Amino acid sequence: MERTLISKTPEKVGQQVLLKGWVNTRRDHGKIVFLDLRDRSGLIQVVLTADQAGKIHTEDVVYVEGLVKARPPKLVNPKMETGTVEIEAEKVEVAVTAAELPFDMGQPELELELPTLLDNRALTLRHPKVRAIFKVQEVIIDSFREALKARDFMEFQAPSIISSVPEGGAEVFRIKYYDHEAYLSQSPQLYKSLLVGAFERVFSVNQIFRAEPSVTTRHLAVATSLDAEFGFLDSWKDVLELQEYVVRYIFTQVAEKCPAELALFNATLPRLSDSIPVIKLREAQQIIFERTGRDVRHEKDLAPEDEREICLWAQEKHGSELIFVSHFLTKKKPFYVYPDPQDPGYGFSVDLLGRGVEWSSGGQRLHDYSEIRKAAEEWGLKESDIELYLQSFRYGVPPLGGFALGAERMTMHILGLKNIREASLFPRDMERIDTRFSRKS
Repeated sequence: MERTLISKTPEKVGQQVLLKGWVNTRRDHGKIVFLDLRDRSGLIQVVLTADQAGKIHTEDVVYVEGLVKARPPKLVNPKMETGTVEIEAEKVEVAVTAAELPFDMGQPELELELPTLLDNRALTLRHPKVRAIFKVQEVIIDSFREALKARDFMEFQAPSIISSVPEGGAEVFRIKYYDHEAYLSQSPQLYKSLLVGAFERVFSVNQIFRAEPSVTTRHLAVATSLDAEFGFLDSWKDVLELQEYVVRYIFTQVAEKCPAELALFNATLPRLSDSIPVIKLREAQQIIFERTGRDVRHEKDLAPEDEREICLWAQEKHGSELIFVSHFLTKKKPFYVYPDPQDPGYGFSVDLLGRGVEWSSGGQRLHDYSEIRKAAEEWGLKESDIELYLQSFRYGVPPLGGFALGAERMTMHILGLKNIREASLFPRDMERIDTRFSRKS
């Protein structure tokens, strides 16, 4: 008999089916046993005798042949997509026996400390609430792609191994590459800018690597960066228009495709005004001073508490949980940031803040070959370190700009997760590569 996916069973009342999946839960009622069977498509109740059930337990892989029966109206479970039907088992085969579980996986909330959650990742990823995180993340990434393809962008894959560190080397992983020293890429920025000269509009979904010597709730050593870059800008504000379009499209798709996943977390998508507000860094710092009395007006960036405060202001003032902050100090940004001609000490660089934390960075880039060389020299870079990048601009690249969104941060703050590691399938940080490092005595 050909296998039937669980989600298809409501269409097969009165028919014999073969289901294959995992035992989600077992409930014994004397001579009758109820199994909730799980496959990739959903969950269904299976009714069998105690003799048929034997020693079957949670996470065993079982094959069930049986009859699809409509549940009596009083026994319909509206919380399950298959809640109108159940399977009357006729034959049950245990294909694989699972080991005894270290904790109860059948509860709606998987109440585990983060280290335990991650130490048992292969198991905890099976919990419906954990799986929901990555369904939402999949839709975020797919929607990013769809939005840009609709505007004629081409996807590319940037290299993870680079020969130099033009964006600063303090937080970079050094590796041995044959007989040479190389680095893991912090960003595909130089490659996507270079490719504007060949394809005009490009994007990538890339792993990026940051050797940040800290363990916080908002940073990962390896993260998923959603990068876009395009040419023929009329203004740096073209970058904001594109990013707002992409973010709104992502929200629309998550709302449409993930209502059940959002409901599991009692999550709501960020509220947006008609247009995401835009303010300059110095304006944001003045607002913070007036609201809190903290004087951060001479700081070069926004601290985490500043980001939270300015997001709170945006929500109160504009009814938006997202806000763009622009015009950071050019000397505190990479060499390719385009200075504002009216105020050259500050560049056309923009961060998108959402729900109290930075979601993305971007802006307009330098595109004139001589200006790029001059900026690189001022930043102390060797031309040999950016030779391929310079080669593209030597032969003509139009005004360009772009942005990079963090997939894990978006997921975290849409669902209200407490730690960004929950939004990474296999998180890497100072304490872990899959499993925690053993502590030296």
